Amino acid sequence: MRFARLSVEAIAAVVNAGASAVEVAQAALDAIAEYDLVQPQVWTLRLPAEAVLAQARAVDARVAAGETLPLAGVPFAVKDNIDVGAYPTTAACPAFAYTPARSATVVERLVAAGALLIGKTNLDQFATGLVGARSPYGAPRCVFNQAFVSGGSSSGSAVAVAAGLVAFALGTDTAGSGRVPAAFNHLVGLKPSKGRWSTRGLVPACRSLDCISVFAADLAGAARVDTVLAVFDPEDDYSRRAPETPSTLAMEGLRFAIPLPEQRIFFGDGESEALYGAAVARLKAAGGVPVEVDIGPLLDAAKLLYSGPWVAERTAAIEPLLRASPSAIEPTVRAIIQGGLAVTGVEAFRGLYALEGHRRAAKAIWDVADVLFLPTTPTICTVKALKAEPLALNANLGLYTNFVNLLDLSALAVPAGFRADGTGFGVTLVGPAFADRALLDLAARYLETFPMADTPPLDLTPHKPGVKLAVVGAHLAGMPLHWQLTSREARLVSATTTAPAYKLYAIANSTPPKPALVHVGEGGASIAVEVYELGVEAFGAFTAEVPAPLAIGTVTLEDGTSVKGFVAEPRALNGATDITELGGWRAYIASLAG
Repeated sequence: MRFARLSVEAIAAVVNAGASAVEVAQAALDAIAEYDLVQPQVWTLRLPAEAVLAQARAVDARVAAGETLPLAGVPFAVKDNIDVGAYPTTAACPAFAYTPARSATVVERLVAAGALLIGKTNLDQFATGLVGARSPYGAPRCVFNQAFVSGGSSSGSAVAVAAGLVAFALGTDTAGSGRVPAAFNHLVGLKPSKGRWSTRGLVPACRSLDCISVFAADLAGAARVDTVLAVFDPEDDYSRRAPETPSTLAMEGLRFAIPLPEQRIFFGDGESEALYGAAVARLKAAGGVPVEVDIGPLLDAAKLLYSGPWVAERTAAIEPLLRASPSAIEPTVRAIIQGGLAVTGVEAFRGLYALEGHRRAAKAIWDVADVLFLPTTPTICTVKALKAEPLALNANLGLYTNFVNLLDLSALAVPAGFRADGTGFGVTLVGPAFADRALLDLAARYLETFPMADTPPLDLTPHKPGVKLAVVGAHLAGMPLHWQLTSREARLVSATTTAPAYKLYAIANSTPPKPALVHVGEGGASIAVEVYELGVEAFGAFTAEVPAPLAIGTVTLEDGTSVKGFVAEPRALNGATDITELGGWRAYIASLAG
């Protein structure tokens, strides 16, 4: 299998010149189907092939009619905390899912510019994490070495671009989620200034800090997406107008700030330290002048994000779900977000006062430097190590990223080499608000002078297929027995319905309450289910715990495919209540509460 990275500019150029967008779309669909054998956990939802091809035919018709489209025929993906009209937004939490009537502003603008939407990508649940492993849909891995994390929270978006499945993908970036995955997967990650791109249609992590970001294989691709999206949006309360006179940065004599020696922290990762040193030397050789600065105020500001009152802003975004169904939230994410419930108004104001002090101190950097030049991350970690220390290792990755939005800065992550294990290392150019285009131009000149090494081959170790299991009741996400799946590392494949051939009953005198799904054929209905994939051994252990009168049999889904699933013995219906008309177990539980 071969997966070549896609160029935004090249695709748009050939489609505008008359090449078929349909052929581009079909090639993307074929690559995705092939890469599913490697990392199916990249996606939470893919548009039907016909829907993708219909978009492509519409682009071909527009070009044939004389339009020149800035993103003609360019396939892209969207992180699944960004709305796409008529398709569910899950934020990697099926219990939270809703279907918006309208796409986010950024999606509307990209489609209007001729881009082809392929699907929605996996993420750390509610965009809370920098590792990409906090999702019921599975953990996307670094494309060069699947033993390592992909980086998060925009994990699926980064992998989709790095594997050559799409030409660009939208992520989000509150604490570094649009930059950390770029570093690990050798991508460009542009985090625009706050308010520069619309966030209407985004599930907030911290609404006052959130930015939608972009991953691309090169700077030109990121810059072209920026030209489409950098527009004031009157529908977004946080949208801001850029200054009329854009900032500029000259390479010759550029004053670039680097941390004091004792502040260059790499957690024992000597390779990252050496790669950063080499990047500093290259920028100096290109005409820049390094300036050592105290980044202490930046690091102090960063602590407010997870150890200060801004945790409460994350809580505000999903408080109803947190109070009503806390078990529906991934345990590490839940532990973080629950902390916001204890934050008082007094603490919030103290945090605001402290942040203003840090901002004043940080502004002193711009008196002696034009840009900050930092490692994107100090190190990387394996998926195995992360399981042992999920909070500490995640926090390590945000050392040089967490402060940027709090201090209202712009940032651009670019590749800066590889470790011996194949994982990517990156550096980030950080500037004042609305220095975005200047950073893109500066990075282009830097990389023209010192082109990066070719990427190593992708790690195409095949995914080991497991057993797909449809659950209908107490094992749904957020329900009392869901832990029996998560403890076995089950991966959510889809939230769907059965074929219209089933009835659903509430079993009498069952603790916890459980349903019985019965195949009746004609006269049945479609019942909501979640389909998970378990390893063969894990499936066997799970099945051994299923108590009578329930059993594991075969369930037919709405698309006609069959998977293993919960079925019931006839005795399960003794005294049971027919709840078929409610369409699913969640609706039944909600009816009891109401």
